[in-house]
Amino acid sequence: MSHRIRLTGAMICTADRLAAVRAALPEHVRLTRLEPGCLSFEVTEAPGGRFEVNELFADRAAFDAHQARGGASVWAEVTRGLPRDYQITEEATPS
Repeated sequence: MSHRIRLTGAMICTADRLAAVRAALPEHVRLTRLEPGCLSFEVTEAPGGRFEVNELFADRAAFDAHQARGGASVWAEVTRGLPRDYQITEEATPS
């Protein structure tokens, strides 16, 4: 049985890096949504520099590919070292 992969949680941005994160976010979202196996990808800014993240990928391979691409991107450089509190769960693929 195949399992979808969901990542939820938040990244906390410091005030001195907020402008750079906001500037890099639209391209990160755009590129992620184009990835094969990306079912949904939402990042919402909340007060206090908190960025709420909700991702859903078709399977582990798609999620791993996203992690590899994202880890080598401008987004990774801009957000390097910012605290993240993410939970990754597997969901049975609906029949």
